[in-house]
Amino acid sequence: MTEIIFLVEDEPDGSYTARALTESIFTEADDIETLRQMLLDAVNCHFPNEKNPPKIIQLHYE
Repeated sequence: MTEIIFLVEDEPDGSYTARALTESIFTEADDIETLRQMLLDAVNCHFPNEKNPPKIIQLHYE
């Protein structure tokens, strides 16, 4: 896998959620910068033993 795509949505309380379109990865955060860090951590946790984890993480905002 060379890339993974996340759908990012604004929540009513002002926070953000992100859900991967092709994997079972979901995370949330209070701001976009924290969400980006959470996504990196989530992707690394989801692919811990992969020799070729996704190199590209795309965020699509709704």
